[in-house]
Amino acid sequence: MRNLSKQTGSVIIIVLWTAVLLTVLVTAMAGKVRLSAQTAAHNRDASQDWAQLMASVNFAEMELMLERMPAPIDQQLEESEEGEILNPLHRYDGEALELNYGLPENMVVRIYDHAGKINLNRIPRRNMQLLIEKLLGGDAAEPEEVQDLLAAWTDWTDLNDLEGLNGAEKDYYLELDQAYVPRNNPELDTVEEILHVRGFAQLLEGINLDAAFTIYGNTRTVNLNVATREAMRLLPGLDDELIETIIAFRELEDISNRAEIAEIVPFENLQELTQWVGTNTSNIYSIFVYPKAAFSGTVLTSQPSDSLELDGDEVEPQDSVRQAYMEIVEVSSGNALPRIYKVDPYGMLPDTAKARIEEYGIELKSL
Repeated sequence: MRNLSKQTGSVIIIVLWTAVLLTVLVTAMAGKVRLSAQTAAHNRDASQDWAQLMASVNFAEMELMLERMPAPIDQQLEESEEGEILNPLHRYDGEALELNYGLPENMVVRIYDHAGKINLNRIPRRNMQLLIEKLLGGDAAEPEEVQDLLAAWTDWTDLNDLEGLNGAEKDYYLELDQAYVPRNNPELDTVEEILHVRGFAQLLEGINLDAAFTIYGNTRTVNLNVATREAMRLLPGLDDELIETIIAFRELEDISNRAEIAEIVPFENLQELTQWVGTNTSNIYSIFVYPKAAFSGTVLTSQPSDSLELDGDEVEPQDSVRQAYMEIVEVSSGNALPRIYKVDPYGMLPDTAKARIEEYGIELKSL
Protein backbone atom coordinates (compact mmCIF):
# COMPACT_ATOMS: atom_id res chain seq x y z
CA MET A 1 0.00 0.00 0.00
CA ARG A 2 2.84 2.33 0.82
CA ASN A 3 4.51 1.68 -2.55
CA LEU A 4 1.18 2.19 -4.29
CA SER A 5 0.74 5.54 -2.54
CA LYS A 6 4.23 6.64 -3.60
CA GLN A 7 3.55 5.65 -7.21
CA THR A 8 0.23 7.48 -7.16
CA GLY A 9 1.92 10.60 -5.74
CA SER A 10 4.63 10.45 -8.43
CA VAL A 11 2.03 10.17 -11.16
CA ILE A 12 0.13 13.16 -9.77
CA ILE A 13 3.33 15.23 -9.66
CA ILE A 14 4.20 14.26 -13.24
CA VAL A 15 0.67 15.10 -14.39
CA LEU A 16 0.81 18.46 -12.61
CA TRP A 17 4.22 19.35 -14.13
CA THR A 18 2.98 18.27 -17.55
CA ALA A 19 -0.09 20.49 -17.13
CA VAL A 20 2.11 23.41 -16.08
CA LEU A 21 4.44 22.94 -19.06
CA LEU A 22 1.52 22.66 -21.48
CA THR A 23 -0.03 25.82 -19.97
CA VAL A 24 3.24 27.70 -20.42
CA LEU A 25 3.58 26.47 -24.01
CA VAL A 26 0.00 27.35 -24.89
CA THR A 27 0.37 30.79 -23.28
CA ALA A 28 3.61 31.44 -25.17
CA MET A 29 2.07 30.32 -28.45
CA ALA A 30 -1.01 32.43 -27.80
CA GLY A 31 1.23 35.42 -27.07
CA LYS A 32 3.11 34.89 -30.33
CA VAL A 33 -0.10 34.59 -32.28
CA ARG A 34 -1.45 37.76 -30.66
CA LEU A 35 1.82 39.60 -31.36
CA SER A 36 1.77 38.45 -34.98
CA ALA A 37 -1.81 39.63 -35.35
CA GLN A 38 -0.96 43.01 -33.81
CA THR A 39 2.10 43.34 -36.05
CA ALA A 40 0.03 42.55 -39.13
CA ALA A 41 -2.61 45.10 -38.07
CA HIS A 42 0.03 47.76 -37.42
CA ASN A 43 1.68 47.05 -40.79
CA ARG A 44 -1.71 47.34 -42.47
CA ASP A 45 -2.43 50.66 -40.73
CA ALA A 46 1.07 51.95 -41.51
CA SER A 47 0.63 51.08 -45.19
CA GLN A 48 -2.72 52.84 -45.28
CA ASP A 49 -1.32 55.89 -43.47
CA TRP A 50 1.68 56.00 -45.81
CA ALA A 51 -0.56 55.87 -48.89
CA GLN A 52 -2.74 58.66 -47.49
CA LEU A 53 0.31 60.68 -46.47
CA MET A 54 1.88 60.51 -49.94
CA ALA A 55 -1.48 61.35 -51.52
CA SER A 56 -1.67 64.41 -49.25
CA VAL A 57 1.86 65.45 -50.29
CA ASN A 58 0.80 65.24 -53.94
CA PHE A 59 -2.35 67.26 -53.23
CA ALA A 60 -0.21 69.92 -51.50
CA GLU A 61 2.12 70.11 -54.51
CA MET A 62 -0.89 70.44 -56.82
CA GLU A 63 -2.22 73.25 -54.60
CA LEU A 64 1.03 75.17 -55.09
CA MET A 65 0.90 74.55 -58.84
CA LEU A 66 -2.67 75.91 -58.92
CA GLU A 67 -1.39 79.21 -57.51
CA ARG A 68 0.71 79.62 -60.67
CA MET A 69 -2.30 79.13 -62.96
CA PRO A 70 -4.64 81.92 -64.10
CA ALA A 71 -7.50 82.30 -61.63
CA PRO A 72 -11.02 81.39 -62.86
CA ILE A 73 -13.09 84.43 -63.81
CA ASP A 74 -15.77 83.64 -61.23
CA GLN A 75 -13.35 82.84 -58.39
CA GLN A 76 -14.35 84.43 -55.10
CA LEU A 77 -11.30 85.99 -53.48
CA GLU A 78 -11.03 85.86 -49.72
CA GLU A 79 -11.44 89.21 -47.97
CA SER A 80 -10.51 90.54 -44.56
CA GLU A 81 -13.10 91.93 -42.14
CA GLU A 82 -12.25 95.37 -43.51
CA GLY A 83 -13.14 94.23 -47.04
CA GLU A 84 -9.53 94.11 -48.29
CA ILE A 85 -8.65 91.28 -50.67
CA LEU A 86 -6.22 88.85 -49.03
CA ASN A 87 -3.21 87.57 -50.92
CA PRO A 88 -3.72 83.79 -51.33
CA LEU A 89 0.06 83.27 -51.20
CA HIS A 90 0.02 84.41 -47.58
CA ARG A 91 -1.88 81.21 -46.70
CA TYR A 92 1.46 79.44 -46.70
CA ASP A 93 2.48 80.59 -43.24
CA GLY A 94 2.21 77.20 -41.55
CA GLU A 95 -1.53 77.17 -40.88
CA ALA A 96 -3.25 73.80 -41.26
CA LEU A 97 -4.70 74.05 -44.78
CA GLU A 98 -7.84 72.96 -46.54
CA LEU A 99 -6.83 72.09 -50.09
CA ASN A 100 -8.80 72.44 -53.30
CA TYR A 101 -8.28 68.75 -54.03
CA GLY A 102 -9.38 67.75 -50.55
CA LEU A 103 -7.50 65.70 -47.97
CA PRO A 104 -7.95 62.39 -46.19
CA GLU A 105 -9.83 63.14 -42.98
CA ASN A 106 -6.99 62.09 -40.70
CA MET A 107 -4.20 64.06 -42.43
CA VAL A 108 -2.84 67.56 -41.72
CA VAL A 109 -0.95 69.66 -44.29
CA ARG A 110 1.11 72.72 -43.39
CA ILE A 111 3.07 74.71 -45.99
CA TYR A 112 5.76 77.30 -45.24
CA ASP A 113 6.91 79.86 -47.80
CA HIS A 114 10.70 80.27 -47.52
CA ALA A 115 10.20 84.03 -47.87
CA GLY A 116 9.37 83.75 -44.17
CA LYS A 117 12.89 82.56 -43.29
CA ILE A 118 16.34 84.14 -43.16
CA ASN A 119 18.31 83.22 -46.28
CA LEU A 120 21.87 82.29 -45.24
CA ASN A 121 23.08 82.42 -48.84
CA ARG A 122 21.84 85.98 -49.34
CA ILE A 123 22.34 87.57 -45.92
CA PRO A 124 24.55 90.70 -46.05
CA ARG A 125 27.58 90.75 -43.77
CA ARG A 126 26.14 93.66 -41.77
CA ASN A 127 22.92 91.72 -41.13
CA MET A 128 24.86 88.66 -40.01
CA GLN A 129 26.64 90.88 -37.49
CA LEU A 130 23.31 92.18 -36.19
CA LEU A 131 21.96 88.64 -35.94
CA ILE A 132 25.03 87.53 -33.96
CA GLU A 133 24.69 90.52 -31.65
CA LYS A 134 21.04 89.70 -30.91
CA LEU A 135 21.85 86.06 -30.16
CA LEU A 136 24.60 87.18 -27.79
CA GLY A 137 22.28 89.48 -25.86
CA GLY A 138 21.98 92.66 -27.93
CA ASP A 139 23.57 95.62 -26.20
CA ALA A 140 25.12 93.23 -23.66
CA ALA A 141 27.05 91.35 -26.34
CA GLU A 142 30.84 91.45 -26.13
CA PRO A 143 32.16 93.28 -29.24
CA GLU A 144 35.21 91.01 -29.48
CA GLU A 145 33.08 87.86 -29.43
CA VAL A 146 30.79 89.31 -32.10
CA GLN A 147 33.74 90.18 -34.35
CA ASP A 148 35.36 86.75 -33.87
CA LEU A 149 32.18 84.98 -34.93
CA LEU A 150 31.69 87.36 -37.84
CA ALA A 151 35.30 86.78 -38.96
CA ALA A 152 34.78 83.00 -38.81
CA TRP A 153 31.60 83.34 -40.92
CA THR A 154 33.40 85.57 -43.43
CA ASP A 155 36.30 83.11 -43.77
CA TRP A 156 33.87 80.23 -44.29
CA THR A 157 32.00 82.00 -47.10
CA ASP A 158 34.84 83.82 -48.87
CA LEU A 159 36.59 82.37 -51.93
CA ASN A 160 40.08 81.84 -50.51
CA ASP A 161 42.10 80.22 -47.73
CA LEU A 162 43.46 83.51 -46.41
CA GLU A 163 42.58 83.80 -42.73
CA GLY A 164 41.09 87.12 -41.67
CA LEU A 165 41.80 88.85 -38.37
CA ASN A 166 40.65 86.39 -35.63
CA GLY A 167 39.01 84.31 -38.32
CA ALA A 168 39.16 80.56 -39.00
CA GLU A 169 40.38 78.92 -42.17
CA LYS A 170 41.60 75.54 -43.38
CA ASP A 171 44.40 75.15 -40.80
CA TYR A 172 41.98 75.61 -37.89
CA TYR A 173 39.42 73.08 -39.11
CA LEU A 174 42.01 70.44 -40.03
CA GLU A 175 43.27 70.43 -36.44
CA LEU A 176 39.86 69.44 -35.04
CA ASP A 177 39.25 65.89 -33.80
CA GLN A 178 36.95 65.35 -36.77
CA ALA A 179 38.78 67.39 -39.38
CA TYR A 180 37.13 69.05 -42.38
CA VAL A 181 37.80 71.99 -44.67
CA PRO A 182 35.77 75.22 -44.90
CA ARG A 183 33.28 75.86 -47.68
CA ASN A 184 35.16 78.88 -49.15
CA ASN A 185 32.02 79.72 -51.08
CA PRO A 186 29.07 81.98 -50.23
CA GLU A 187 26.61 79.23 -51.28
CA LEU A 188 25.97 76.81 -48.41
CA ASP A 189 24.75 73.33 -49.38
CA THR A 190 22.55 72.83 -46.32
CA VAL A 191 21.21 74.96 -43.49
CA GLU A 192 22.97 72.66 -40.99
CA GLU A 193 26.32 73.56 -42.55
CA ILE A 194 26.38 76.76 -40.49
CA LEU A 195 27.01 74.60 -37.41
CA HIS A 196 30.45 73.72 -38.85
CA VAL A 197 31.56 77.36 -38.70
CA ARG A 198 33.67 78.00 -35.64
CA GLY A 199 31.50 79.06 -32.68
CA PHE A 200 28.14 78.82 -34.45
CA ALA A 201 27.13 75.45 -32.97
CA GLN A 202 27.12 77.09 -29.52
CA LEU A 203 25.58 80.31 -30.82
CA LEU A 204 22.62 78.52 -32.42
CA GLU A 205 22.15 75.82 -29.81
CA GLY A 206 18.50 74.91 -29.30
CA ILE A 207 17.26 76.70 -32.44
CA ASN A 208 15.22 74.80 -35.04
CA LEU A 209 17.52 75.70 -37.94
CA ASP A 210 15.21 74.56 -40.74
CA ALA A 211 12.41 76.67 -39.26
CA ALA A 212 14.54 79.82 -38.95
CA PHE A 213 16.80 79.64 -42.02
CA THR A 214 16.80 78.71 -45.68
CA ILE A 215 19.48 78.40 -48.36
CA TYR A 216 17.07 78.38 -51.32
CA GLY A 217 15.91 81.21 -53.55
CA ASN A 218 17.14 84.76 -53.93
CA THR A 219 15.03 86.57 -51.35
CA ARG A 220 17.13 88.79 -49.05
CA THR A 221 14.30 89.95 -46.82
CA VAL A 222 11.74 88.25 -44.58
CA ASN A 223 8.02 88.59 -45.34
CA LEU A 224 6.24 89.03 -42.00
CA ASN A 225 3.01 87.63 -43.48
CA VAL A 226 4.56 84.17 -43.70
CA ALA A 227 7.48 84.43 -41.26
CA THR A 228 8.02 81.65 -38.75
CA ARG A 229 8.33 82.45 -35.06
CA GLU A 230 11.83 80.96 -35.16
CA ALA A 231 12.93 83.43 -37.87
CA MET A 232 11.26 86.45 -36.23
CA ARG A 233 12.95 85.71 -32.90
CA LEU A 234 16.29 86.29 -34.63
CA LEU A 235 15.30 89.62 -36.22
CA PRO A 236 16.60 92.74 -34.47
CA GLY A 237 13.78 94.93 -33.14
CA LEU A 238 11.37 92.10 -32.37
CA ASP A 239 10.63 90.56 -28.99
CA ASP A 240 8.14 87.80 -28.15
CA GLU A 241 5.25 90.19 -27.54
CA LEU A 242 5.75 91.98 -30.86
CA ILE A 243 6.04 88.63 -32.65
CA GLU A 244 2.70 87.48 -31.22
CA THR A 245 1.16 90.84 -32.15
CA ILE A 246 2.35 90.45 -35.75
CA ILE A 247 0.92 86.92 -35.92
CA ALA A 248 -2.39 88.14 -34.45
CA PHE A 249 -2.51 90.96 -37.02
CA ARG A 250 -1.80 88.75 -40.02
CA GLU A 251 -4.48 86.28 -38.91
CA LEU A 252 -6.97 89.10 -39.60
CA GLU A 253 -5.46 90.91 -42.58
CA ASP A 254 -2.34 91.17 -44.74
CA ILE A 255 0.65 93.32 -43.86
CA SER A 256 0.90 95.07 -47.21
CA ASN A 257 3.58 97.72 -46.68
CA ARG A 258 5.98 99.28 -44.18
CA ALA A 259 3.33 101.74 -43.05
CA GLU A 260 1.26 98.84 -41.73
CA ILE A 261 4.33 97.40 -40.02
CA ALA A 262 4.71 100.77 -38.32
CA GLU A 263 1.17 100.37 -36.91
CA ILE A 264 2.35 97.26 -35.08
CA VAL A 265 6.03 97.87 -34.32
CA PRO A 266 7.15 100.94 -32.30
CA PHE A 267 9.38 103.43 -34.14
CA GLU A 268 12.55 102.54 -32.18
CA ASN A 269 12.12 98.85 -32.97
CA LEU A 270 11.16 99.57 -36.56
CA GLN A 271 14.48 101.32 -37.16
CA GLU A 272 16.28 98.06 -36.35
CA LEU A 273 13.79 95.88 -38.21
CA THR A 274 13.25 97.80 -41.43
CA GLN A 275 16.30 96.53 -43.33
CA TRP A 276 15.27 92.93 -42.68
CA VAL A 277 11.68 92.89 -43.90
CA GLY A 278 9.95 92.99 -47.27
CA THR A 279 6.75 91.91 -48.98
CA ASN A 280 8.10 89.46 -51.56
CA THR A 281 6.95 85.85 -51.65
CA SER A 282 9.03 83.01 -53.07
CA ASN A 283 8.51 79.83 -55.06
CA ILE A 284 10.31 77.66 -52.49
CA TYR A 285 8.17 75.87 -49.91
CA SER A 286 8.44 73.40 -47.06
CA ILE A 287 5.51 70.94 -47.08
CA PHE A 288 4.73 69.11 -43.83
CA VAL A 289 2.22 66.25 -43.79
CA TYR A 290 1.27 64.04 -40.84
CA PRO A 291 -1.68 62.14 -39.33
CA LYS A 292 -3.79 64.07 -36.87
CA ALA A 293 -2.81 63.49 -33.26
CA ALA A 294 -5.48 62.59 -30.74
CA PHE A 295 -5.69 65.51 -28.33
CA SER A 296 -5.74 64.54 -24.69
CA GLY A 297 -8.14 67.27 -23.58
CA THR A 298 -7.56 69.83 -20.85
CA VAL A 299 -5.91 69.40 -17.50
CA LEU A 300 -9.15 70.67 -16.01
CA THR A 301 -11.38 67.91 -17.35
CA SER A 302 -8.89 65.23 -18.42
CA GLN A 303 -11.36 64.38 -21.20
CA PRO A 304 -10.30 63.87 -24.82
CA SER A 305 -11.61 66.58 -27.11
CA ASP A 306 -11.08 67.97 -30.60
CA SER A 307 -11.74 71.46 -29.25
CA LEU A 308 -11.45 73.04 -25.83
CA GLU A 309 -14.15 75.09 -24.16
CA LEU A 310 -13.05 77.81 -21.76
CA ASP A 311 -15.50 80.33 -20.26
CA GLY A 312 -18.07 79.42 -22.90
CA ASP A 313 -15.70 80.04 -25.83
CA GLU A 314 -14.51 77.24 -28.07
CA VAL A 315 -10.75 77.30 -28.56
CA GLU A 316 -8.69 75.24 -30.98
CA PRO A 317 -6.24 73.01 -29.08
CA GLN A 318 -2.54 73.35 -29.80
CA ASP A 319 -1.21 70.72 -32.16
CA SER A 320 1.04 68.38 -30.23
CA VAL A 321 2.86 67.04 -33.30
CA ARG A 322 6.50 68.15 -33.51
CA GLN A 323 7.87 65.92 -36.26
CA ALA A 324 6.36 65.12 -39.66
CA TYR A 325 7.14 64.04 -43.20
CA MET A 326 8.69 67.07 -44.90
CA GLU A 327 9.62 68.06 -48.43
CA ILE A 328 11.27 71.25 -49.65
CA VAL A 329 10.09 71.98 -53.18
CA GLU A 330 10.39 74.67 -55.82
CA VAL A 331 7.26 75.40 -57.84
CA SER A 332 8.06 77.33 -61.01
CA SER A 333 4.80 77.08 -62.96
CA GLY A 334 1.38 75.51 -63.11
CA ASN A 335 2.28 73.03 -65.84
CA ALA A 336 5.53 71.60 -64.46
CA LEU A 337 5.98 69.27 -61.52
CA PRO A 338 7.72 70.78 -58.49
CA ARG A 339 11.44 70.31 -58.13
CA ILE A 340 12.22 68.48 -54.87
CA TYR A 341 15.29 69.73 -53.01
CA LYS A 342 15.04 67.80 -49.75
CA VAL A 343 13.01 65.00 -48.16
CA ASP A 344 13.01 64.38 -44.41
CA PRO A 345 10.59 61.75 -43.02
CA TYR A 346 11.19 63.15 -39.52
CA GLY A 347 11.31 66.89 -40.19
CA MET A 348 11.01 69.21 -37.20
CA LEU A 349 7.94 71.40 -37.48
CA PRO A 350 8.21 75.12 -36.74
CA ASP A 351 6.09 76.51 -33.90
CA THR A 352 2.55 76.06 -35.26
CA ALA A 353 0.57 77.69 -32.44
CA LYS A 354 -1.96 80.44 -33.08
CA ALA A 355 -1.15 83.94 -31.81
CA ARG A 356 -0.66 83.79 -28.05
CA ILE A 357 -2.83 86.84 -27.42
CA GLU A 358 -3.95 85.88 -23.92
CA GLU A 359 -0.44 85.14 -22.70
CA TYR A 360 0.75 88.63 -23.70
CA GLY A 361 -2.52 90.50 -23.15
CA ILE A 362 -2.82 91.53 -26.81
CA GLU A 363 -6.03 93.36 -27.71
CA LEU A 364 -7.03 92.42 -31.26
CA LYS A 365 -9.46 95.35 -31.56
CA SER A 366 -6.62 97.78 -31.20
CA LEU A 367 -4.67 96.39 -34.13
